[in-house]
Amino acid sequence: MKRWYSLNDVERSSPVVAIGVYDGVHRGHRVLVRRAVEDARDAGVPAVVLTFDPNPAEVVRPDPPTRLSTLAQRLLLLESLGVDATFVMPFDKQASRQEPAAFVSEILVGALGASAVVVGENFRFGHRAAGDVAELRSVGGRYGMSVDAVPLLREELLGRPDVPISSTEIRGLVATGDVAAATRGLARPHRVEGAVVQGDRRGRELGYPTANLHTTTLAAIPADGVYAGRMVVSPYGSEQVTYPAAISVGDNPTFPDQTRRVEAYAIDAPADLDVYDTHVAIDFVSRLRRQIAFTSTSALTKQMAEDVDAARVHLGLV
Repeated sequence: MKRWYSLNDVERSSPVVAIGVYDGVHRGHRVLVRRAVEDARDAGVPAVVLTFDPNPAEVVRPDPPTRLSTLAQRLLLLESLGVDATFVMPFDKQASRQEPAAFVSEILVGALGASAVVVGENFRFGHRAAGDVAELRSVGGRYGMSVDAVPLLREELLGRPDVPISSTEIRGLVATGDVAAATRGLARPHRVEGAVVQGDRRGRELGYPTANLHTTTLAAIPADGVYAGRMVVSPYGSEQVTYPAAISVGDNPTFPDQTRRVEAYAIDAPADLDVYDTHVAIDFVSRLRRQIAFTSTSALTKQMAEDVDAARVHLGLV
């Protein structure tokens, strides 16, 4: 898959273009992108995704949303859907002031030469989100560009089949710790990434050394608790290695004056495993329990052993 990060990189053709932020590349996003790929194959033209970085909401809103994926993960997920190229359009204050008609004429038609676009039925674009599907069709039609507005995917995640799958809904699930439901919406476990940094080494002293993550900006971190999941070392490198993991999120209430952390214990990892200063991804599979304070380190150690056993069960290792 080709990756374009500026207008100077773009190779103009007559592609079918799927437009969206696609944070998390959830199941609804996949429907849109696959539709664009199918339409492009039928027409014998390239399939291109136009996405944005950062998320426009981070630029125009005082309370930006958390991120369900890093840009690197987003691009890999989009590539897995069969697109030929992704244009990562830089988004800033200037871009936020672009009028809808100008976005169509300058970006979709002028830069990409789009023959067709695929969007969700609720698609909004341009300054103050003034443009909608009707305007996209109206302006695009002047240039011979067709518009395929795809109905949103509605499937039951939390007993509400009438609510479409969306990044907003999935962020809410992650925030409450319901990572199992988030997995259903994402079609994969929710992932948090970051560099492994030095912690207080208490886990090592207790016999359960943990990787302490310095998480990426605006990462959607699950609610405090203990989780079963996987730790992926060097997720974007040729040396990628995956370990089953027991994961702790929170301030470790057994010990005072702790900051909120994401820590993972790699189950069955080599005793000499050293991941300090390494980029690591943590995939959350299921929540085991809430965070609680223990009256002694022996009680905590006993519970950690039980958590590891429970993680093995949830991950299908026993």
